[in-house]
Amino acid sequence: MAWILLTNDDGIEADSLQDLVTALHERGHGCIVFAPSENNSAVSMKISLGKPLAVTKVDDERERVHQFSIGGTPCDCIIAALDGGLQKLVPGIMPKLVVSGINLGPNLSQDAYHSGTIAAAREAGMYGMPAIASSWSSFDPEGMEVAIDATIQLIEAALAILPDEPANLNRPHVDVHAPHLTSWPNESKRQWKSDPISALRKSFAAGEILLNLNVPRGWNGSFATTRLGMRWYRSAITFSNDTSTFQLGAARIDVDEVDRGDVDSDIVGVASVTCMPSWPQTHPLEMDMSLLGWALENSRDGLPNWL
Repeated sequence: MAWILLTNDDGIEADSLQDLVTALHERGHGCIVFAPSENNSAVSMKISLGKPLAVTKVDDERERVHQFSIGGTPCDCIIAALDGGLQKLVPGIMPKLVVSGINLGPNLSQDAYHSGTIAAAREAGMYGMPAIASSWSSFDPEGMEVAIDATIQLIEAALAILPDEPANLNRPHVDVHAPHLTSWPNESKRQWKSDPISALRKSFAAGEILLNLNVPRGWNGSFATTRLGMRWYRSAITFSNDTSTFQLGAARIDVDEVDRGDVDSDIVGVASVTCMPSWPQTHPLEMDMSLLGWALENSRDGLPNWL
């Protein structure tokens, strides 16, 4: 079985992370945890520049489980692990996949901009590692066991198509002409059209796309390949009586229907798997969006067709 690097934004003591580690360990996977010492929800891709960050080894007597508490953000944790921490703290071990989560609460639609969970997966992709972000789309942990089941199904589907070791960790080699990458500012040349499945697998293995999983309360056991949907946080600010302070937290959420949107999937009890580019638009390593469109169009039911 493979080694998996895990992190989250709820903190290393979060039951959702520790229960996932236990479930993966019981299935024979090796687990390395680099997770924040405290809750870092909604910090997006914040990194802690120019300040020392504490690294504490967490006692864990299980074989093939190594845990480290990091005094920083989810992205700090990924950078610490992939840019030298693994070699120093667990020499000789190389993870095959990065998993961020399971987050308590959804990461749907524009949450992708704010989520520390997704940010950690994106940071891993920028370092050349394949990555999955996983969330339980409820703030009530009751019933989260199904999210662990769904996450493990997605993890093991991903492991089955990945190389044993990341081929381009820390990106010593960069090929901006790879068939799965953007041709922007020119129109897509669709260089991948003869073998889109291989192109998608290579892009995932190289960290150019990540997978964002959301498992709804009352999950019906099925998956859908999705894109980001649309939902809107309304009345998000509550002022104190003297208006000297305010608190963020939406009073309600409105949803606009989107064909194959992750929000829409969540509403009907289907776990959504969204393929998301790791790099921003106009970056030379951005995914060819026509290839992502092909994957969405040809994955009508269940997990992405390239897994």
